[in-house]
Amino acid sequence: MDLKATFGSLYQNRYTHLKGIGTPIMVLAALAMVTLPMPPVLLDLLFSFNIALALVVLLVAIYTLRPLDFAAFPTVLLMATLLRLALNVASTRLVLLEGHNGPAAAGKVIEAFGSVVIGGNYAVGLVVFLILVIINFVVVTKGAGRISEVSARFTLDAMPGKQMAIDADLNAGLINQEQARERRADVSKEADFYGSMDGASKFVKGDAVAGILVLVINIIGGFVIGMAQHGLSLGQAVEIYTLLTIGDGLVAQIPGLLLSIGAAIIITRQNESQKMGEEVARQMFANPKVLGISAGVLIVMGLVPGMPTLAFVSLGIGMAVTTWWINKRQIEAKVLAETEQAQGNTERLESEPKELGWDDVNHVDIVGLEVGYRLIPLVDKGQNGELLSRIKGVRKKLSQEFGFLIPPVHIRDNLDLGPSTYRISLMGVVVGEADIRHDGELAINPGQVFGQLEGQPTVDPAFGLEAVWVNPDQRDYAQTLGYTVVDASTVVATHMSQLLSNNAAQLLGYEEAQQLLDILAKQSPKLVEGLVPEILSLGVIVKVMQNLLNEGVPIRDTRTLIQTLVEYGPKSQDPDVLTAAARIAMKRLIIQEINGSEREVPVVTLSPELEQLLHQSLQSSNGENSGLEPGLAERLQRSLKDAAQKQEMVGEPAVLLTSGLLRTTLSRFVKHTIPSLRVLSYQEIPDDKQIKIVQSVGQ
Repeated sequence: MDLKATFGSLYQNRYTHLKGIGTPIMVLAALAMVTLPMPPVLLDLLFSFNIALALVVLLVAIYTLRPLDFAAFPTVLLMATLLRLALNVASTRLVLLEGHNGPAAAGKVIEAFGSVVIGGNYAVGLVVFLILVIINFVVVTKGAGRISEVSARFTLDAMPGKQMAIDADLNAGLINQEQARERRADVSKEADFYGSMDGASKFVKGDAVAGILVLVINIIGGFVIGMAQHGLSLGQAVEIYTLLTIGDGLVAQIPGLLLSIGAAIIITRQNESQKMGEEVARQMFANPKVLGISAGVLIVMGLVPGMPTLAFVSLGIGMAVTTWWINKRQIEAKVLAETEQAQGNTERLESEPKELGWDDVNHVDIVGLEVGYRLIPLVDKGQNGELLSRIKGVRKKLSQEFGFLIPPVHIRDNLDLGPSTYRISLMGVVVGEADIRHDGELAINPGQVFGQLEGQPTVDPAFGLEAVWVNPDQRDYAQTLGYTVVDASTVVATHMSQLLSNNAAQLLGYEEAQQLLDILAKQSPKLVEGLVPEILSLGVIVKVMQNLLNEGVPIRDTRTLIQTLVEYGPKSQDPDVLTAAARIAMKRLIIQEINGSEREVPVVTLSPELEQLLHQSLQSSNGENSGLEPGLAERLQRSLKDAAQKQEMVGEPAVLLTSGLLRTTLSRFVKHTIPSLRVLSYQEIPDDKQIKIVQSVGQ
């Protein structure tokens, strides 16, 4: 079996290069027939092939479901016309050279058409030939040429409207991107096809004219050659060369007429998938009254004295029977349709009382990403979209950083968005939105570049930096100027990573907290035993974890966190108090997240007078920052913002060190206005770390 498959593969590979050489061989053969003499046997074979080709093309035109399915018809028409003209030249040469030897000298096919088809009478043959030429030239070819010309013009004029209709259906969601691409390709193919048919119809028209001219030239040439060179009498020359010329003309005109009919059928077809025979029968016999009236007229005509009674009456009876049969079929189809409609109405009535269920309620996604239709290639693996893998990488990275599993991202397209817009939502609330170029790359200005880029100016959606959308081929040049260049998938993934980091507390719920406790119970069962609900409720534990995440503290060290809650839980149920205790217990992790392994921690402090004033304000307002005098709050915010910017300029972390009573309030005060500033209490500095005061903020 393997040996057979191997030989089959070798055979296929060996003869693969022979595919598609039929058309070039036909063109070269036609040129050879024009220049080289041919024996009668080969000429008979080629004439037979020409007739067979015309029959095949005609049948394909009839059975093709729609014109575009036979889009190669103009090319086939040109090749068949070229072959027929070449055969005319070859047969003319043979008739004039060998015609004096008798009717069989030019081949059996020409002899058969010259003697059998027209009965050997050259006058009858001439009339038949002229009738065929008139039918082909005046009726079929002229009509098909006019239709192809008008069709080509109307098709080209309708192209913009069809393109707009496709775009409208795509925007409305009636079709997807792949269907729109296929419909646009069909519109382009239709315009090309009808344009080609407009030109191809001129081939058929010219071929008919050439047939008449060839007939006249052959007859006159035959008379001259037969009488002058071969000594034939006028009667002999007329009989021999006229019969041969007419036979030659009929051999060429019959395939030409078949191709003309095929062209007319193709060009008059509607560009819809349908079988021509079935469609014609359905439309002609849709109304049985037409056949009934026609049957009555024929029967009456047959009864008129002098008329051929048998022919008219028999045909009228046949049409009457056909009318009865069609009418019966239509009544049966109508009854069947009414029965099916009644059953459908019954089923709908039975299904209407169905009550709504919880499955009919659409719940919001924890994390959602909506994209416009032009951004679908970013999330489509079939189009090499990389956004799905990027988002998976973001989830993995954040899960490792924060210490819990980030929920999956539900991605869907939204036709209400702009074509190049994406939207990120958390718990059904939009937290980020931006416009991007799916086929471009974003060159981000990190702060210092050495030139300007030509492109579409924009702003990096993740960090708000100045950026420019450029073409992919400008990537290397932009990097040499100092820009950071990322693709569209990376832009969306980075924006999502930033938003998920800033809103990590919203992503952690009861299920995630219980999962963390279950995992810790496998490692330290005694530590978790009795925690929930004897010491603390699960809700309090979730609130403490959310407070830590909200302040940028990861909960990877679950053991230390739960150990602190077990220790302080019996003393207080206040989540803020427990959060402060957990921060102190996790101070090494907090400092490592801020300053790495450096021994010295640069901090910004408040002046003693300002701290005392803030203490008094908080005590008078029961711990709420609303007790701050507005002018003082504005000056404090401005001073802290300047201090944070100075630390960022020298490449050091911005840390505000204050008392434990003020830490929570000041952390909430600067969280959204100065997100880079971290607020620590004195108790959160590890003993092995040294404090370096870089600035003191006063009133």
